[in-house]
Amino acid sequence: MVPDQVKISARQLMILTILFTIGSTILIIPSGMALVAKQDAWIATLVGIGFGLLMVYLYIKITDLYPQMTLVEIMEALLGKWLGKATVLLLLTGLFINAPAPVLFYLGNFMTTQIMPETPITAVNIIFALIILMALRLGLEVLARSAEIMFPIFVLLYISFTGLVVSNIKLENIQPVLEAGVGPIWPAALSFVSTAYLPHIVLLMIFPASVNRPDQARKAFFLGSLIGGLALFIIVILAILVLGPDITARNLYPSYALAKKINIGHFLQRIEAIMATMWFISLFFRITIYMYTIMVAIAQVFQLKSNQQLVLPLGIILIVLSIIVYPNVPYQQTYDTKTWIPFSLSIGLFLPLLLLGVHALKKLWTKKKKPPLF
Repeated sequence: MVPDQVKISARQLMILTILFTIGSTILIIPSGMALVAKQDAWIATLVGIGFGLLMVYLYIKITDLYPQMTLVEIMEALLGKWLGKATVLLLLTGLFINAPAPVLFYLGNFMTTQIMPETPITAVNIIFALIILMALRLGLEVLARSAEIMFPIFVLLYISFTGLVVSNIKLENIQPVLEAGVGPIWPAALSFVSTAYLPHIVLLMIFPASVNRPDQARKAFFLGSLIGGLALFIIVILAILVLGPDITARNLYPSYALAKKINIGHFLQRIEAIMATMWFISLFFRITIYMYTIMVAIAQVFQLKSNQQLVLPLGIILIVLSIIVYPNVPYQQTYDTKTWIPFSLSIGLFLPLLLLGVHALKKLWTKKKKPPLF
């Protein structure tokens, strides 16, 4: 299917944005934030949501300047054909290594450490990657419809999860508030923004060019980002209130540890595997949207008539990278803090600011070249 012919509704865009925002963040972010901000991680999350929504507003302003254009077309229009293409290819290479491959590793590592320890991570990654390739083969419209079908299941599991955990809350776990001052809030908030919001730059490959009602797309994109951020805030504050900051920081997957706390009358318990379905849904859409945007971007750069021929080779590269990207968990934790945050800032903040700066210079240059009316 030619990318330009693909159209989804504003509602589908909102659902895809919610699931993309939550993505792998729901699994990994509470731990890192509690490590830095301790019991004030929930405050850092609110600060992060504020900054994240400012970034979303920045992306919306870029799309307002170049409506019905994808990110690739915007970069080529601003930077020129060849420099634009070269910058896009550099962006795609870095994105492939730093985004979908690590997320697939998170899923495989989660499965092999928490649920199926006897299963090799390669087998888990291959099986999940095959599902992702099937979704890529079917295209964005089918992916958006499947998101509409899966989203109520996700919401039901999320509400059940939060409702069943609430009984274990201990308010003393968030006290004293701001014990270390506001200093630790900023790096924790930056960690949250880099994982939850800065990757939204890739959604400009879908928004608004692939939405059938561009006038409603802005609201859907912003609302989806807000709802996704609030869902993550609830998970972070529950992790702090139930597990405490120390246990949250020591757990690689605090939200899964939260699910283990569910125990209603010694009858409803050990249902964390069922709750894990919620994370599988969000992880699936996070990886698939990454892969779809990369696939469409490559097709546009090389002016391919169809992007379907890219599905299999990109899938093979994804599986290989997901196995070798992180040699071990300590390496992963160091990489996520020292490499991912600068990379996400470069693509999610500095790149859009660069594009806006080039646009302003071009506009100024055009005004100077205009002859006077009299």
